Formats: sequence, structure tokens, C-alpha cells
Amino acid sequence: MSDAAPGRGVPPTLMVLGGIVALELGAALAKLLFPLAGVAGVVALRLLFAAVVLAVVMRVSPHTVRDRATLGLVLLIGTLLALHHLAFYAAVDRLPLGVAVTIEFTGPLAIALFSTLRPRGLLWAGLAAVGVCLTALADTKGPVSTAGVLLAAGAAVTWGGYILVSSALGRRTDDGRWLTVATAWAALLTLPAALATSGTRLLDPWVLLGCLGVAVLCEVVSYSLQNDALRRMPAQGFSILMSLEPAVAALLGLLILGQAVSAWQIAGIAAVVLASIGNTLAPGRE
Repeated sequence: MSDAAPGRGVPPTLMVLGGIVALELGAALAKLLFPLAGVAGVVALRLLFAAVVLAVVMRVSPHTVRDRATLGLVLLIGTLLALHHLAFYAAVDRLPLGVAVTIEFTGPLAIALFSTLRPRGLLWAGLAAVGVCLTALADTKGPVSTAGVLLAAGAAVTWGGYILVSSALGRRTDDGRWLTVATAWAALLTLPAALATSGTRLLDPWVLLGCLGVAVLCEVVSYSLQNDALRRMPAQGFSILMSLEPAVAALLGLLILGQAVSAWQIAGIAAVVLASIGNTLAPGRE
């Protein structure tokens, strides 16, 4: 892993870890807001604030997406983004944060594992599958929520779909402002459910401030730190550090939310992390 670039005080390794911490802090804060605004309410406000911030930062105009084919992909990405956020936060509402993130993490991990079709990839896929099964075993408070596990699996699938469609869009355009349009579309899709379940609670100043904090942590701080780090360090080193996300989520879940995980779940989280690192270090990957 490279050292910090000249003139830049923060090493890229710390930037990646800082981005992960910001992302999981945002998820922990969101869970604290669920009793006030509900899952759909928090998701809609997070996406709405994120779209506004991205529109300002990226200077989006009404003509950002011009042709219909590109617009179709952008709207599909926004739809997947909405489904992913709803599924993931509903899972976080039912599961320890570390368990929800571990299961969700298998979405992009599956894309990475099967993109090269190496026999050794089956070993890492098997290890990841075992890890997910272990996280679904009883935790320190009793049986794990089946609905929570299924929702986290849904978040994994939609995240994987988001990656695949984003890759297809990247082959059509290098204009990153499409993310703002996709996020705004996702916010629009989730707003009806938010209004139906939360109503005027969405206007509570503490709810608005909290959801703004979630959006800033997850969309601005995490995204900018990780993007900057990726430009300054090898992709392999970046991927290895990103593999630590489930472990960081479990630690923050314990420290902030008081969510202890069982020994089986710790083993499962470790298995998924090792599968991701092993696949990253496998011969033939850049």
C-alpha cells in the first residue's frame, strides 16, 4: 500500500478506513432514527438530502442525461438504489449491524468471485457461503430474525445489480453526474412509502437533522474519502481494506448500539472478510 502523496497529510489507508467508519456510523445513526421516522422515512430523507448535496457539488443541470438509453439505465440504477436502501435499512432494524452488513457485503463479493470464473474462486465462494450461514445462527439474544436475514440478502442482490448496471452505464458515459439523477429518482420512489408510514413525523427538526447527518456521512464523507484514496493507492490494497467493512460494522454496532454478536456470528463475519481478501489476493487479479 502506498504512502501518502506529497503534500497530502493523511495516508490513503487511513482515508479508506475513515470512509468505512463514516458509512457505518451513518447506518448506526439511521437505526437510532427508526423509532422517530420509520425505516422508509429515514431512507427517503437520506436519499433526498443526498440528491440535493450531490446536485450542488456536481453542478447538475436538467440536461445532464440526454439520450433515452442512458436515461433508462440511470433510472434502473435509481430503482435498484431505492430497493437496496429499503431492504438494507429494514435488515438493520431487525439484525445487529455487523450481521446485516456481512450478508449485504456478499452482493459485491459474489460479483468479484464469479467475474473471473477461476476454480479457486469456488473455494472463496464456499467460505463466504459458510460465513453467511454462521451469521444467521442464534445471536446473544436468541434466534436471528428470518425476515432480517432475507432482507439483508435482498440488499445483497440489489447491490450486486447496482454494480452490474453501473458498469454498463460506465461504458456509455464517463459523466459521473448521473449518480445525482439516480439518487433523486430513488428518493422519489421511496417518498410515498415514507409519507404513508411516517407522515408529519418527517418534518420533525431532529429527524431532518439526523437524516441530513446520515446523508453527509454516507454520501459525502465516505464517498469522497474512498474516491480520493482509490486515486492514490493500488486497487488491490484498496480492495483488501474495503474487505474489512463487515468487521468495522460489527465493532461500531457493539460500541454505539450495544449490539453484541455471538461467537458463531464473529466466525461468520471473519469468514466473509477472509473470502474477500483471499479473492483479492488470488493470482490473476489486478
